[in-house]
Amino acid sequence: MQTSTPREPRIWRSLAEIPGDLGRTVVVIGNFDGVHLGHQHVIREARAAADAEHLPVVAVTFDPHPMAVLRPEHAPTALTDLATRARLLAAAGVDDVLAVPFDREIAAWSPHEFAERVLGDALHATVVVVGANFRYGARAAGDVASLAASGEQLGFRAIGVPLDGGPQVWSSTYVRTCLAAGDVAGAAEALGRPFAVRGEVVRGDRRGHELGYPTANVPTGGMTAAPADGVYAGWLQRLDTGETYPAAISVGTNPTFEGERDRRVESYVLDRDDLELYDVVVEVAFVERIRGMVRFDGVEALVETMAGDVARAHEILGVARP
Repeated sequence: MQTSTPREPRIWRSLAEIPGDLGRTVVVIGNFDGVHLGHQHVIREARAAADAEHLPVVAVTFDPHPMAVLRPEHAPTALTDLATRARLLAAAGVDDVLAVPFDREIAAWSPHEFAERVLGDALHATVVVVGANFRYGARAAGDVASLAASGEQLGFRAIGVPLDGGPQVWSSTYVRTCLAAGDVAGAAEALGRPFAVRGEVVRGDRRGHELGYPTANVPTGGMTAAPADGVYAGWLQRLDTGETYPAAISVGTNPTFEGERDRRVESYVLDRDDLELYDVVVEVAFVERIRGMVRFDGVEALVETMAGDVARAHEILGVARP
C-alpha cells in the first residue's frame, strides 16, 4: 500500500556506501523502472515480511539498466530516472535503495557470487523477495530456485512472487508499448498513476506565445520514455512550490514549422499567460490523448485546432472555462 508522505529514501550507489552498522534487512530486487503495479505487488510482499520481523526493506536495483551495458543497441528507454524511481519505491513501502553500478565486471558474477556479495555480506538479508520470473548472475543463469539455494547457505529465505496483472501482466515493457501507441490511459492503468515526465523548462522559440498559447517546454532525451507524438490533456506541477495546473500538452517536433527537429514536451497551462516557468523543474502528467500530431498548411488552421484542443482538455480534466 502506498503511503502519502514517505520519507526520502537513502540511495546507496555502491556497496561501499552501505553503512557499516546496517543490521538485518528484507531485500527486494528488480530493475523497478516505472515502479508499476507489478513491482508494487512484489514490494508489498517484502513490506509484509519486514513488518513481521521489524526490519527495514532495501530495494536493490541497477544503474544503468543491465541491457545498456550488455546489449546497448537493445536498451529500453527509461520510464524513470534513479531519483524518481527511489521516490516511487519509498511510496510503495521501501526504506532504502541500493543502486548497483552495473558494469561488465558485475555482469560476470555468478548467481551465488551476487547473492553472497550483495545479499549476504553487504545487506545482511533475512528475506529476499523477487518476482517469479527473476533472473540474475552471469548469462542470467540464476533464478528463484538458485536464489533459495544460496539463501540456505547465506542465512536468508527467498520468496518468488507470482506476476501480477491480467489478462495483461504488468511490466515496464507493457508500459512502454502503451506510450508508443499514445495510450497514456493504458500506461496509467499499469502504473497505478498517470505517466509523467520531469525536466527543467527551457527557453524555446516563443512561437506558442505568439499564437496565444504560451508553453512550458521540456526537452525529451533519446533514452527517456515519452508518449507518442500528439496532443494530450494532463497536469503540470512545479516541483519547487508544488503548485499544479491543468494543461494541454503537445509531444513532438511541431511539423507545421520548418526546421524544428528537437522532440519536446510543450505544456500550455489552461487559460494562463502570466506564468514564468523558465528554469523551473516541472513534472508533466498525461491523462488522456486528444489527437495525433498533424502538419497544418497554415497558422490559421493550427490556431483553430489548438483552440479545440484546449476546449477538449477542459472537458477531460473537468476544469470549468473562465
